[in-house]
Amino acid sequence: AISPFPHTHGQTSSPSPSPGPVSNPAARRHLITLSRRGPCLRPPSASAAASSHYIDRILLPSSFSHPLSTSSRDKDTDRDKEESIPPLPPASWVERLLPEAARPYAMLARLDKPIGTWLLAWPCMWSITIAAMPGKLPDLKMLALFGCGAVLLRGAGCTVNDLLDRDIDNKVERTKSRPFASGALTPSQGVAFLGAQLLLGLGILLQLNNFSRVLGASSLLLVFSYPLMKRFTFWPQAYLGLTFNWGALLGWAAIRGSLDPAIILPLYTAGICWTLVYDTIYAHQDKEDDLKVGVKSTALRFGDSTKQWISAFGAASIGSLALSGYNAELGWCSLLRMSRSTKSLLFLTSY
Repeated sequence: AISPFPHTHGQTSSPSPSPGPVSNPAARRHLITLSRRGPCLRPPSASAAASSHYIDRILLPSSFSHPLSTSSRDKDTDRDKEESIPPLPPASWVERLLPEAARPYAMLARLDKPIGTWLLAWPCMWSITIAAMPGKLPDLKMLALFGCGAVLLRGAGCTVNDLLDRDIDNKVERTKSRPFASGALTPSQGVAFLGAQLLLGLGILLQLNNFSRVLGASSLLLVFSYPLMKRFTFWPQAYLGLTFNWGALLGWAAIRGSLDPAIILPLYTAGICWTLVYDTIYAHQDKEDDLKVGVKSTALRFGDSTKQWISAFGAASIGSLALSGYNAELGWCSLLRMSRSTKSLLFLTSY
């Protein structure tokens, strides 16, 4: 560390006396302590020990400053502030790769957080797989169509949610950086983006049979009404389950052209209970903010009994999934594989 005390350079006369670190009692004690630690820390001579230049540069730590040195103190304060600032999270692929103008739209559709798309797509994949004829692989075209549809419908749902919740999101720590709440996008831009997503989704829906088209279009009622549920009921997570698992009905209908209640209803119920498990856990991070702004959730409804509730819903999900597989005559081998899901659920609810 550079000494905060001025030194005279290029002069043969000795510098005028100044209150150096040695005259300071704290500095003297520090010097004595260092000199007792070993020969490598002792100054080479008494004259060197008396030299403020030597003590400043060799013995005293960089954080030590003389009481009269405000510049060093300011530097230390700035250093402490820098160290107290938490590191920024790594930038998502949206921030790294997309043009700046496109980023708010990608953030609005949650393209940087694909887990929601997977949660929407999995019930579709379950249904398409179970609906496949015995001994045959699932229809790959349908899997691809429903995968693309999950991206679009999830994006449309998030757009509707953020449009309706923009006055709430700016009061919640986790959501105040969303495009509408932060002002990155205007509501009119959001409506235009929503229309584009729905138009692309319609293109996918038209490739299905007529029954599936009607069934798929009816899900929009759930998509548009879900964001309002948190204002009226403590069970918005259950309504999300109805919405997010509609693909369990639609996937089967796209393959078979109809619904088999003995198989599809238990599968749909399994998805709803599963959603209640993960979204209740997710809702706990917003409990304090939800109370402030007056919105409801199962996390607030269950309170300290959350563990018991999600354990019950988890058991119901596994049981319903097993019943659906049994009615579909998947065989005991498939049912035994569900033990892995049971193990994961037990691990999830053990904390």
